[in-house]
This record gives sequence, C-alpha cells and structure tokens, in this order.
Amino acid sequence: MSEHRRKPPQPQGGGRAAARRGQSGSSSGRRAAPRGATGSPSDSYGSGSGDEERTYGSRAEARRATQRGGGRRAGAAGPGRGGGRAAPPGKKRIIDYPRYDKDGWHRWTPSWKLVSGLCLAFFGSLVAVAGIGYAMVSVPSEENAAALSENNVYYWADGAQMVATGSGQNRQNVTIDRIPEAMQWAVISAENKSFYDDSGIDPMGIARALGNMATGGDTQGGSTITQQFVKNTYLSQDQTVSRKFKEMFISIKVGTKLTKREILQGYLNTSYYGRGAYGIQAAAQTYYGKDAVKLTPSECAFLAALLKGPTYYDPAGNQNLDPSATESANRERSEDRWGWILEQMHGDDHLSDAEYQEATKEYPMPQGRKATKGMTGQVSYLVDTAKRYVLKNSDITEAQFDQGGYQIYTTFEKDKVDALAKAVKKVEKEKIDPKKRDEDNHVQFGAASVKPNDGAIVALYGGAGFENGHFNNNADTSGVPVGSTWKPFVLAAAMQHGTYKTNGEGVSPLSKYNGDDHLKIRNNDGSYVLKKDNTPFFQENESNHPWGYITLRKAMEQSVNTPFVQLGMDVGMKNVADLAEKSGILEDSFAGLNASFALGTSTPSAIRMADAYATFAASGKQADPYSVTAVKHKGSELPGFEKPRVKLAMPENVANNVTDTLENVIENGTGYHAQKLGRAAAGKTGTTDENKSAWWVGYTQQLSTSIAMFREDPKNHKLLSMNGTAGEDSIHGGDVPTQIWTEYMKAALKGEDDPGFPEAEKIGEIADGIGAPSPTPTVTETEEAEEETPSAPPSPTQTETTPTPTDTATCGPFDFNCEDEEETGGTDTGGTDNGGTDGGATGSPDPTTSSDTGNSRGNGNGSDGGLFGGPAG
Repeated sequence: MSEHRRKPPQPQGGGRAAARRGQSGSSSGRRAAPRGATGSPSDSYGSGSGDEERTYGSRAEARRATQRGGGRRAGAAGPGRGGGRAAPPGKKRIIDYPRYDKDGWHRWTPSWKLVSGLCLAFFGSLVAVAGIGYAMVSVPSEENAAALSENNVYYWADGAQMVATGSGQNRQNVTIDRIPEAMQWAVISAENKSFYDDSGIDPMGIARALGNMATGGDTQGGSTITQQFVKNTYLSQDQTVSRKFKEMFISIKVGTKLTKREILQGYLNTSYYGRGAYGIQAAAQTYYGKDAVKLTPSECAFLAALLKGPTYYDPAGNQNLDPSATESANRERSEDRWGWILEQMHGDDHLSDAEYQEATKEYPMPQGRKATKGMTGQVSYLVDTAKRYVLKNSDITEAQFDQGGYQIYTTFEKDKVDALAKAVKKVEKEKIDPKKRDEDNHVQFGAASVKPNDGAIVALYGGAGFENGHFNNNADTSGVPVGSTWKPFVLAAAMQHGTYKTNGEGVSPLSKYNGDDHLKIRNNDGSYVLKKDNTPFFQENESNHPWGYITLRKAMEQSVNTPFVQLGMDVGMKNVADLAEKSGILEDSFAGLNASFALGTSTPSAIRMADAYATFAASGKQADPYSVTAVKHKGSELPGFEKPRVKLAMPENVANNVTDTLENVIENGTGYHAQKLGRAAAGKTGTTDENKSAWWVGYTQQLSTSIAMFREDPKNHKLLSMNGTAGEDSIHGGDVPTQIWTEYMKAALKGEDDPGFPEAEKIGEIADGIGAPSPTPTVTETEEAEEETPSAPPSPTQTETTPTPTDTATCGPFDFNCEDEEETGGTDTGGTDNGGTDGGATGSPDPTTSSDTGNSRGNGNGSDGGLFGGPAG
C-alpha cells in the first residue's frame, strides 16, 4: 500500500492533551505540529526517543496501553483497531499470526503458508507416532494364553471340585489344504471380500470402532480377517483403544510375514463356532459329525454364519444365555444368513450356477447337542445355571468364558442336589411307566431349592441329563403355567392393599367370597367382566360343588378358584403383579393382567417360584436367587458376585398370615400329602387347564422348594395333557409333585431343628364379596365357626357403594339355571376369550412363551376330593 493512502497518524499517549504535555518543554510555547507533518518518524511518534518510542493507532489503543501499565509514557508500536496496521515486528516471527501487515479481519485469517505448514506438521506427527508404535509393538512369539488349552473349574458350596468342563478347548488345527475351498470363500464373501488384495487392516473400520468406543456403542465389527486372526491368536478379546491399536500394528506386521493363505488358515482354526468348538475341524465334528474336509458348500455356509455370533445363529437355541435366542428365532436368523452367504458366494463367482442351486436346495440342519465329558446327570444343569449367572453378572462374553481359565464357586450343596434327584427318580419309578401307558411318555420334572432370607440356590433338578438328550434346564425355564400356586400372591396383595371397598385397609383372610362354580366376575364398578362378544365371562371351578360364600382361608385350603378371581379384581391385578414381582417373580414371565391372572396363567421358573415363596418363609424379606459366590481368573477374583441384598417385599405380618393360611393347606387341604414331612411346613398346590402342568411349592423356615411336573411334545415343545398319566384320571399338584417335595425335604432337613413359623397376628378387616349374606347364629360348616366369631358382620353400606346390574335379581349367586350357557372362554377386563388356569381358564402355553389360550374348565379343588369331593388343585 502506498504511503500517501495511509491514514494520517493520530495523537499518541492520551490524545491532544498528551500531545500538549509532550510540547510543554518547548521554549516557543507553540502547539506541536501534526504528526507526520515533517515526514520524520520522531514527528509521528511525539516525545520520547530511542527504544522507548511506541506508536498507538487510536485514542482507545492509547488508553488501553495506559491501563496495561504504560502510564502516559509513549511505548512501542502496536496495531490499530478497526483499520490500523501494526508496525513491522522487531524480529521475524516463526508464526506470523495475527498477521502484522494486514488490516481488520484480514489480520485474523491464516495465510496459506501457515495452514499448509500446520497440516504438514500434524500429518508428520501422525506418521511419527505410527512409526514409533509400529516399531514398539512386536508380533508375540507365542499364541496368547486364551488360544491355549484351559479348563473352567466349578466348585460345590463346600469348596470341593464339582467338575472341570472338559480337558481344555475343543480344538484341533488343520492345514489349509484340509479346509474346503467353499469354506474359505464363504468367510471371505461374508466378511472380507478384499481379503486377497487389502493390506490386512481396515482404517475406516477401525475409525468406526474407535468412535463406537467413545460413544459407548457396539465395539464389534470393522475388522478384516487378518485383524480377527490377530485378535484370536495374539490378543485378548477386550474392547479397548489400546488393544485396537495393537491389533492394527500387529496385523500390518503379520501381513508382511505370513501369506494370505496362512492367515486364512489361522483364522479358521482359531475362530469360535459355538457349543465349545474352536476351529473349523472341531466345528465340523460338533455340528455334522464329520471332518472339515468333507463339508459341503451348504454346510460351509452354515458354519460361516455361526461366526456372526453362535448364541443367536445356532438353530438349537441358546435360551440359557439369552431368552430371545429361542430355537425358532435362531433357526430363522441362521437360515437367512446361510442363504445370504451362498448368494454372495454365487455373486462373487465362487459357486457355479449348478453348485448354487444344489447348495440352496435344503437348509443343512446340524445334529443336536451332545453332553460334554463330565457333564452328566444334574451337573450339566448346575453348570448351565452357574454359567448363565456369571455371564449375566459380568462383562465376560460367552466366547471369553468358553476359552477357559475360570474358577467358579457355586452355592450348590452336593448332598441336597443328590437328594433332590433321588426323590424325583424314586417317585418317577413308582408312578411313571411309559412302556405301560402312552400318557406317561414325555413326562418331565423341574425343581429348585432356595434358602430363605438369603437367596442361595442349594439344589435344582433340570431334567434327565444332557447325556440323555435333554438340554433344556427345567429348573430355570419359563413356560409352564404355575396355576393355583399364584393364589398366595393375590391373598398377600389383599392383606396389604385391601380392596376398592376398604380405603387402603387390608383384608382379613376370614373375609367371605362366593365359591360357587360357573360364576360371573364383576369389575369394580359392579358391571360384569365381558368377553370379546360382550357376553359375561363365567369363571369355573374343578367341580360343581356348591361352596356358597366361604372364607378366603377356606378357599385357599381347598383351592377354590372363583373367590380368588373376584378378589383379584377387587384388589386390582396391578397390585397383585407388583407384590409378586417384589417377592421375586420376574416381570417378563407375567401373563396379561386379566381376570384369570389371579389363577396362575403366568410362567415363572421353578427357581423363581421357590425364591418367591422363600419371601413368605422369611417374614416378607426377599433376596434374589443366586448360584455363584465367587469367580476367579488367573488367580484374581472378579467383581460382581457379591451376595444379593435382602429387601423387604411386604409387611412382616402380611407374610406371616400368608404362611399361617398355607400351613392350613397342608393340615386340612389339598397339600395333605406333605404332612408326612413330620415338621411345620406351609405350601400350595397348583394345577392348570387339562392338567397340562402340576405344581407344589412349599417351605419351612430353612428351605423353600418348588416342584413342577408337565408333559411336553418333543417336536413343537407344546404342553400335553396329563389326564391318564400315572394311571390317574388327572394329575394335580397335591399328588406326584407333593410326594417328590416331601421325599426331598425329609433328606435335606435331616438333623435340622424344627423352628416352626412366627406367630401370625390378626390382620385386616372383614371385607366380604358382593352378595355375601349376613351371618346367622347357625353355622352350616363347623370348621368355619371359629373363623366367623372374631369378625363383625359387614356393613350394609359396603355393598351399596357398588352399583348392581339389573339382572342380579333374577340371577342370584345360587341360581345355576339363570345362565345355562356353558362358556368355554375366559376374558380380561377389556374383553378376551382367554381364561384362567387351575379351575377356570387357560390353555397351557408353549414353554418358550407366556400366551394364555384355552377353555374355562380347569382343575383346582383338593387332592383326592379334598373334604367335599372333587379333584384338587
């Protein structure tokens, strides 16, 4: 810019006043000439001399200079504001920023030299860091310990060794010439099409993985076959930034040392295919019972699909690891990916048209699971339960766990496990004979035993054993409706919350409800519960015995259904569900909250039922069930296996009153077979529609044990009726399940004290159901007399609060001819054809579902006829 276009300099050092002060020493007394008038630098900068001279581009700049400590003395040159320009710096700066020779915003715009220089410096630094990392990270001379053979060792509660899962990894390396080309191309087409052309790393994939780590997302994926081989062979499975960088550098070096075929061979020999199989040879034997070299292209595509995640792509299912990994869901996922891989191979010209047509002709269903060495009897289910608990309560993946090296200390007590299995086998031998009766085929049992006030699972019975082809753990599998064993939760909710008529006051077990068969159920507003076709829903009992209005205690004793369905509606099924969940039942096992929910349409596992009843035994204190006390790896104890915290699930007196009511079930009701235990105990029977399942859950203060019995179609896993099983017209919870429970508890509690149960104090108010007659001096049933005397009759105003439909007058509670239609469906409060169980309602769902369908004629009124005849629930 030429000098004559430059803006005239302004007075420095404080404006005109400062300029006058600067001239005060002049003898002439005249004003100072304007700066720049002479063209002399000294004229431009005012008074001062030498190195102390300083320019200011404006008055504001001068003031700021003064505030910075320069006082009124002129200083060095500085940049002007809003268009001023800085004087050339005394020394040349390495980084000219802000730029001294530019005005305004141009001064703050970096030059192209600065930008390019910084970019070069940045990328140079990256290259330097990469070079240093490449030099520092070397390829390990040996495979990591995870690729070597190790066991997982399980221990009993007393510290004795239970089992070591095999003799190390199920793995046998084979050379590339023993691996079919179809298998090689299957993994390349599915996972890394550029395998033979790339450098061994995928920078974009690594960037995505690092981004996922930073945001807490899924860190899997984004790896080439070379990177996966390095991870399997030389590194841990930890998802960390440092491991990812090591993987990248080692992959680069491995790519320069090994051929692509050697890398592919190593990858296929170290990958995990599920079922404990590492490497293609072990996988071929595990899934198809043949050597890898004999695999067909179709089978190769199936095994390649497993590399996506065997938990979810093994058609045998893995519900013990994830409830969503059902056989049907896994089969669908596997078949979809199998077909996609074959399609990719065909599209990549690795399969001819004829080979593709042959390979896709039929899905290559693999063979079923086989027992691992040492995994026989109940040990297989104990290990299954403990493994599931470890994976759920830690960050360990299934692949890491199956690589071995873990010591798992369990809660299982060998003497109790043996006693439970012995009890099942004894009663099974006495009662079940498949050769004699077709109805005895496919009968199964599941059982679990839990410590109250602790949650430790001390024993379980999962089935006939892996060695006999039974891989589902019946002790930890949901899907079998629990029937009338659910009624105690309804009673407990009523005691704690009361009904809509009691304003929060708990209900006494001496309250009376209509126990007659074929009964209409009412909503809280007095209207009838309707089915989908808007006709009234009728709840059924096992028999048509005219119970009339009976106490809830009596209804529990004889397992009468209708009082508890109406009580559940009065209490609110949401309150029932909340109490059951607090007691230990998992919400995902709940059925719909319809009228039949009170009768056990839900499908919790035997472990959860034992744990929930343990809450009653512990006077309302609940602890989640657990099977592992400690896990060690390489000598170090892992976190996450502390004993579950004990919580108060319900008031103490509520739990004690439930226990008192359930003691009466054994003393006078459907559970009378349990009297043979010879000590104080409480429990409840449960039977479902068409006798598809039968339960007994009972407890003492020391132990809570549940027994489930059911028949299952091995093809579709649907429940079958047990009518005719064991030579009986129908099977109930008070029969075979109670006998097994009694045999086991005798052995498990041998030598233990009999502390009985805490005294139950009087609870709640009498809140009879709608239509209950006022008590008269004459008592029809002598056993009811003592129950009625402590209670005042209900107030007439209680029934007036609820409007009564107009047909009540013609359809009284004892008028069985009023509605002579035989309903076969149940309902929920919004109208559905689903009913309840155990004398009123549901079909038995598939063990892997919790749907409830069926008719309304169930079972539930007293084993061997109870006191008044009719089979029991």
